[in-house]
Amino acid sequence: MSDPALNHTPVLQQAANPASSEQNRSRLYAAFAAAGALLSSACCIVPLVLFMLGAGGAWVGNLTALAPYKPIFLGVTAVFLGLAYWRVFRPAPCAEGEYCAKPSSRLFIKSVLVAATLLAVAAAAFPYLAPYLLEG
Repeated sequence: MSDPALNHTPVLQQAANPASSEQNRSRLYAAFAAAGALLSSACCIVPLVLFMLGAGGAWVGNLTALAPYKPIFLGVTAVFLGLAYWRVFRPAPCAEGEYCAKPSSRLFIKSVLVAATLLAVAAAAFPYLAPYLLEG
């Protein structure tokens, strides 16, 4: 005659939260998209911004060595941007009446995605806009 209330055996009832996993994947894809956008702009936009801010030196010229890899960086960036946008803007896999994500974290991911998208578009358009920007 054992009373179930007196049973002190620890029972793990915490299951992995699928919403947390989804949020982490969204963050990861957004981070990869931002990194890809930075790499794709490293050959052209970053040196221009550094020169405009007054930074100079031979090391800035070394960033142009990444120019042959720019299409690869842009392709990888486009893939991760697509995955991140899909993860962020699709309906959340939440149970009825359950709150899955904090709005502030979703806002942060969306702002990173917008910034990465703008940077990637600027990197892709830079060769076409550079003559107009550099006219003196």
